[in-house]
Amino acid sequence: MGLLREGINEVIATTRDNAAPMGIICRNGALSMVLFKGSHTEANIRRDGWVVANVTHDPAVWVRTAFADLPPEAFVEIEAGGRAVQRLAACEAWAAFRATVRHETAETYFVALEPLGEGVIAGGKVQAHNRGFAGIIEATVHATRYVQNGDPALKALIDHHLAIVRKCGGPREREAAALLEEYII
Repeated sequence: MGLLREGINEVIATTRDNAAPMGIICRNGALSMVLFKGSHTEANIRRDGWVVANVTHDPAVWVRTAFADLPPEAFVEIEAGGRAVQRLAACEAWAAFRATVRHETAETYFVALEPLGEGVIAGGKVQAHNRGFAGIIEATVHATRYVQNGDPALKALIDHHLAIVRKCGGPREREAAALLEEYII
């Protein structure tokens, strides 16, 4: 599968002028996504039929794309499989996919993904992530739900993960933690 492996792969998904944290599901060689109705990502995928999975180790990008739009200069237009698509300008790797809605529920769309060529490692480097980075991803997922419903159990999970970020992360992870706290106040 190239950049993606069995399980749910956490990436920053880009669609036309949009970026958002997203899980790409890889099960038995098949790739898919579940999109919540009403999001920019969902509307763009249904309209354009493509998505790019961006791998980035910048924790602030994870937080920003969960709660706000990135500026136009954050995107680079590229060609993949004969289509013009957009990826993040600052990512370590990316892979583009044809995206087709296969099933719909009252709240979600199930989207099948087909690669539009091979994934690309940008800049020729790959790096491991630390527990602080993993904590940012977990805290951000919980925070996107917390801002919707204010559930104290979610706030406790956010606080737990941010404590790990402060203990195990570097300066960029701690900066992302502070940014996340601004969004959930």
